[in-house]
Amino acid sequence: MFSYRHAFHAGNHADVLKHTVLIATLDHLLEKEAALTVVDTHAGAGLYRLDGDYAGTSGEAADGILRLLSGKKIPDAPAPAAKSATKKVAPEAEIPVADAIARYLEVIHDFNPNGGARVYPGSPFIVQHLLRDHDRLKLFELHPTDGRALSANIAQLEAGRQIAVLNEDGFGSATKFLPPPSRRALVLMDPSYEMKTDYGRVLDFAAEALKRFATGTYAVWYPIIPRPEAHDLPRRLKTMATKAGKSWLHATLTVKSSKITTDASGETHRPGLPASGMFLINPPYTLKPLLAAALPQLAERLAQDRHAAFSLDSGG
Repeated sequence: MFSYRHAFHAGNHADVLKHTVLIATLDHLLEKEAALTVVDTHAGAGLYRLDGDYAGTSGEAADGILRLLSGKKIPDAPAPAAKSATKKVAPEAEIPVADAIARYLEVIHDFNPNGGARVYPGSPFIVQHLLRDHDRLKLFELHPTDGRALSANIAQLEAGRQIAVLNEDGFGSATKFLPPPSRRALVLMDPSYEMKTDYGRVLDFAAEALKRFATGTYAVWYPIIPRPEAHDLPRRLKTMATKAGKSWLHATLTVKSSKITTDASGETHRPGLPASGMFLINPPYTLKPLLAAALPQLAERLAQDRHAAFSLDSGG
């Protein structure tokens, strides 16, 4: 149950998508003066060293944030396919970096003023970095090691009552903060999906949260892998939002094929995580146009083979 450690995956292409969407969402929500409460159901350690043992072992950041910072792409990689649009993507040299990507890179630079991405902020640190003094952040992390690391990292911020770290099951108790006193909240759900039951728990939690606080903004990150539950999740979230009369947005980013291959020697090669998605209920109206400009660039820059693609759909 506790084998997953996000430190191995920090800064990978899934983090790039998740945090680009998170920052764009927060920027809009923070335009209003009223206090905002952010709830993170699976906070992780909060802050990661990309030159450390964990991230160095996997090397996933090299094809995520580090590739994005370097501007390098796979040589001769074809233009990514847009699953929900037919308009061709203009050559990258002819267009500026999309606003949502530029904003994401700006936040990463704030944690690395000397350049690069030696330090990678997880969602808790990105959120705290953007919040104002009167906003609140509730962090849940059940993993004992990551929970201790999160508490130690957050303690360095000396944020006082602004941040609460809870060594509890976010799916089991995070709804106690809904609705918040200001009746403005963003809830981020990004479990590891190490256990198949996580998919069902996302749906159960989202349904209960919507029942308690129908006007909150809910963001779900999920991996796109060859597992029925992974493909059912966005469809069921869409159905849930539609039945509740709520708007929704679904963005996906694919960087490579999901097929398992076998080389000439008979050795099997598994692709790792090929794609991920973000599904939002009650998203900011500004988010779709920002992602429409950003997703083609992310797919092109982070492509690992000719199967790179993106999609963007919305409703409600």
